Amino acid sequence: MAQQVQEGAIPPVSAPGLPQTLSGFRIGVTSDRRSEELIAAFERRGAEVMHSPALRITSLTESITLQQDTNAVIAAKPDFTIITTAYGMRRWAEAADTYGTWGDLYEVLQNSSILVRGPKARGAVRAAGLDDDGAAEDERTDTVLDMLLEQDIRGKTVVFQLHGMLNHQQVFRVEQAGAKVLTVMPYTWSKPPEDSDLLKMIDAVIERQLDMVTFTAAPAVDAFLGVAQQYGKREDLVEALQTDVLSAAVGGVTANPLADAGIEAVIPHRWRLGAMIKKVCDHLETHHILRAETAQGPMEIRGHQVEFPDSSADPVRLSPAPLTLLRELVMAGGTVLSRDQLLAVLPLCDSEHALEMLISRLRKSLPVSEVVGTVVKRGYRLVV
Repeated sequence: MAQQVQEGAIPPVSAPGLPQTLSGFRIGVTSDRRSEELIAAFERRGAEVMHSPALRITSLTESITLQQDTNAVIAAKPDFTIITTAYGMRRWAEAADTYGTWGDLYEVLQNSSILVRGPKARGAVRAAGLDDDGAAEDERTDTVLDMLLEQDIRGKTVVFQLHGMLNHQQVFRVEQAGAKVLTVMPYTWSKPPEDSDLLKMIDAVIERQLDMVTFTAAPAVDAFLGVAQQYGKREDLVEALQTDVLSAAVGGVTANPLADAGIEAVIPHRWRLGAMIKKVCDHLETHHILRAETAQGPMEIRGHQVEFPDSSADPVRLSPAPLTLLRELVMAGGTVLSRDQLLAVLPLCDSEHALEMLISRLRKSLPVSEVVGTVVKRGYRLVV
């Protein structure tokens, strides 16, 4: 049994003046870099956040290997340079400056044809005083390689800034076209020293204690699913993400491993962190808040939270089974649902007695228990 989300969560800190769009929702954040920005954005809008980095970014600016690779690039005087990430470009420039070779590196990069993966990488290239000859419209590395391979690169030298790991297939594509490839890795991905925190988040997803999990890098998705696989939880995790728990990805590249697992992600039109935050808020507000007019006044279900806005009672959080039951009653709009109908949508209820116990739990949990009505010999309904 996983620990409750509150134990692994960062207490929500709402900000006066900001609409509490995410009040009642619980969101898992798996990112490392810029996670504070993401967490603060969700909390300021009223969400409760659970944070566990699936991977951590480790800068290699002090790496001897990076220094040797940088010297090799300077000596090779490359014809083409591929920059995949803004973070990688910045770290590489900082490292070269530390080695005392930035001037030489700048000169060879300036004399090469630079292709970038997207606007952020382009921004970092220009911030370094350089310019590029093209960017992938879809911000995918494979598209940058397509752009490169449109040219005759036989006998040419191509520098490839790696996105934290070596993709042999991508390097092979360039080598097959007759070019020599030099790779530089200014940072790498590393697993946290222990899996325990990530396992808590995986269990929270499986037990439907989270409403959404966010991802900002494809390797983090792979690590998240990989840890679940390692501990025999992947099947249950994927089933939860396919049904009850939403996934949000910063872009299509990040979402690819989710799609491969049959998981549909919420993706912003612009592949940026700020755009993902707005998309998450809009999506939850539009599609995942249930409102009902009851005989006791208006009621809202926001994630796991139930509140009666016109009542002085505090909002309450429901566990998954009572929450599912209440949602079914709300969606029926006051129509009586028979015991058989409810048993069919409540997998943990296997008898009428178990259903009666669940009805009792729900009533005791709600600040206004009278909204759940019993219709003798017929079933239950929301009292509207």
